Amino acid sequence: METILVLTHADESGSALTKASLEAVTAGLDLAARLAAPLTIGIVAENPQPLAKGLPCAALAVSGSPYAQPRFSTDAAACTALCLAAKATIVLAPASSRFTRIMASVAHRMSGLIDTHITALSGTDTLEATRWFYRQRIEAVLTRQARPWFLLLDPGTNPAYASEPGSAPMEEITVELPTTNTTVTGLRAPEQSQQTIRPDAQLLLVAGAGWTKKQPDGQTHTPEAANLILGFLQATSASLGSSKSLVDQGGEGNSVLPFLTHLNQIGQTGATPRHAKGLSTCCHGEEPHVVGWRFIADRRAISLDPNCGWTRGKADVVYIADAFQVIGKLNALLIHPRA
Repeated sequence: METILVLTHADESGSALTKASLEAVTAGLDLAARLAAPLTIGIVAENPQPLAKGLPCAALAVSGSPYAQPRFSTDAAACTALCLAAKATIVLAPASSRFTRIMASVAHRMSGLIDTHITALSGTDTLEATRWFYRQRIEAVLTRQARPWFLLLDPGTNPAYASEPGSAPMEEITVELPTTNTTVTGLRAPEQSQQTIRPDAQLLLVAGAGWTKKQPDGQTHTPEAANLILGFLQATSASLGSSKSLVDQGGEGNSVLPFLTHLNQIGQTGATPRHAKGLSTCCHGEEPHVVGWRFIADRRAISLDPNCGWTRGKADVVYIADAFQVIGKLNALLIHPRA
């Protein structure tokens, strides 16, 4: 019989589990029900007692100041100890930055195997894991006989578990921590107004190369484009995506949006985000949007060309208009809403 362990960790505040962790709990519950297997939840946090309240099953936890901040040595030791205590044959974990960098090491210490970017779990007699290859263009279903099997679940592929009143039994595990040579003294993060990548945002705004091209007056208006895009992001708390052609312009000596990097790139050669809504502006072509927007629920576009590949059949709603004018009007309404 399989034994399932879902590894979770606290968010930056330390007072709640991350959304991706709660999504992994949902996946674990569904898998345990289908395989008729026992389920345990592992928690890595400085103070895990409040986090265990409302969980659907028994929990194992490590606690103490070493787990207040992400650190490879302490997190890897903690997750290894939780796996040993649970005697897990299947280990599910969210593909957060904290767990992604350590889980391969944990699998190696447990003499197990690991697969990443898992988007779905299926099967009744045995576990089948689905993931995408080749920039989300080939879907594969994986099965393995080797155990333990570690699976990193992509965020956004499962609904977050909504805790219910109550308290699940929790057992604290003692971990022999290695000697650490690093000390976390604090966090330095950009101001919210400077942040353009927000994975948990409800809305994704995608900017294309049209923002930096010549406009109807025959001139480029890159500074105005930058102000419009940043104004929209600040007013809506949206996340910013970009086409490859736009982020590549910096290396070609062309006028660029100063806040864009290749981390904003989505599509065939970039990320495949999962947001509830998406708005494409000044983009053209088909392949980047088919791949990059595969998991966007409500897809809308602003385009002057009603016959472009993205407009025809790839968007739920298309606005045939000038993106400069539309975003400018939206910003005015968002900043100074009508009474």
